[in-house]
Amino acid sequence: MSPPSPSTPSTPPAPTPPGEPTGHIDGGAPPEWTAGPDRTDSPSRTAEPDRTDAPSTAPQPGRADPAASHDRAQGAPPDRTDIVDLYLRHIGSGRAVMGRVMGGMAEVRSEGAWIHADDGRRFLDFGGYGVFILGHRHPAVVEAVHRQIDTHPLASRVFLEPVAARAAQALAAHTPPGVDFVHFVNSGAEATEAALKLARAHGRTSVITTRRGFHGKTLGALSVTANPTYQTPFQPLLPDVTQVAYDDPADLEQALAARRDRACVVVEPVQGEGGVRIPRPGYLRQVRALCRVYGALLVVDEIQTGMGRLGTWWGVDAEEVVPDVLLAGKGLSGGVVPIAAMAATAEAYAPFSRDPYLHTSTFGASPIACAAALAAVRAMEEENTVARAAALGLRVLAAVREVCAPYEGGLVREVRGRGLLIGIEFAEEQAVGELLLEMIARGVLVNHSLNSTRVLRLTPPAVVEDAALDLFLTTLAEALRSTAERMSG
Repeated sequence: MSPPSPSTPSTPPAPTPPGEPTGHIDGGAPPEWTAGPDRTDSPSRTAEPDRTDAPSTAPQPGRADPAASHDRAQGAPPDRTDIVDLYLRHIGSGRAVMGRVMGGMAEVRSEGAWIHADDGRRFLDFGGYGVFILGHRHPAVVEAVHRQIDTHPLASRVFLEPVAARAAQALAAHTPPGVDFVHFVNSGAEATEAALKLARAHGRTSVITTRRGFHGKTLGALSVTANPTYQTPFQPLLPDVTQVAYDDPADLEQALAARRDRACVVVEPVQGEGGVRIPRPGYLRQVRALCRVYGALLVVDEIQTGMGRLGTWWGVDAEEVVPDVLLAGKGLSGGVVPIAAMAATAEAYAPFSRDPYLHTSTFGASPIACAAALAAVRAMEEENTVARAAALGLRVLAAVREVCAPYEGGLVREVRGRGLLIGIEFAEEQAVGELLLEMIARGVLVNHSLNSTRVLRLTPPAVVEDAALDLFLTTLAEALRSTAERMSG
């Protein structure tokens, strides 16, 4: 397939859906993409008209930002081609190619619901992989991190560290009753690893996970991330891992009955990367009951769904379920410094409590990261973020359904969501790539779903204001119309 000529006013063909093999491993771009950043059919191709629904003092989405000179002064490279080349030479050809598809832009600055690129344009961030429930660079979190940098960013790990203790106390104030012990780590995947090791310390060496579940890509976490695209190149993985259907208590019970008193069950309240799959009411309560009957340890992965994302502090809150282990991350960072956590009941946590050196990490529970987590929890308390996410989520879901309604039964299969985790499922995989590029071209960032290639995922921050929401909905309507025309043509 030859690339469109520079005069072609269309978006490029959708890239291979994320997670699918590209067939190009020689360091070059697929033949349908040209190498340069000056393609007129990249997301940077369109000069967007001024938007009347964006603040007049701010740069318009897809247009130059007067603060671009500041970005360059802060080290933003003057030539975007150089960044693509550096990726190609030192980070990887696949990421470099995707960078070209997105116009070769580099993100250099952010605040609230906005990300700024090195060419001066800004983008409304309705993606962010669930991290930015408080938006980018929340002032309270940034201030706490600055203060910690100025005093004690990393610990010796010899003495007790007060910031970690206060962050654990703050988090435990909002975890389900009895889930009081906190082990801080650096990422969601590390939280999964810690939970799997804790389960083994209890003799639960058989792991049950759900199909389309996503729990990370380190070796242990990958073993319970049920997607052969990511698993196959790294086999053999952990032994004795069984996949069961999500939202199917009968399938789970059959697996548990064969592994009585030696199983660990890992489940998400809503499958985020699985395509925003929402179980029927009562499912988590049934999972909790079955684990008790068959002596299994219950690990609930709230890395994406927790910290207010679903309109409650945790997804389990809706059914008042108390897991043995709860995993937190993403939003715990405050959108500033990466941090995650494994929280557990006293009984479940006992092996780690008795021996503090049983599972450790050099940078786990660092003062700088715990300062961010502590500030994030306090900011959410003071600003009533969870209730705001619940109310805003209802508005966004209803509005997205209204915008998508003309395409249901054709291009769009279903719109579903809870809180500020919303998925648009399409009839064809290609539509996800098409719409994603159309949205970026118009100055809005959204996500694909790693374990469900037909679902476009929305994870807006709880700080989105009405003007930005209106902009998003207008952009979505335009992008859907353009995608529908391209798909039908």
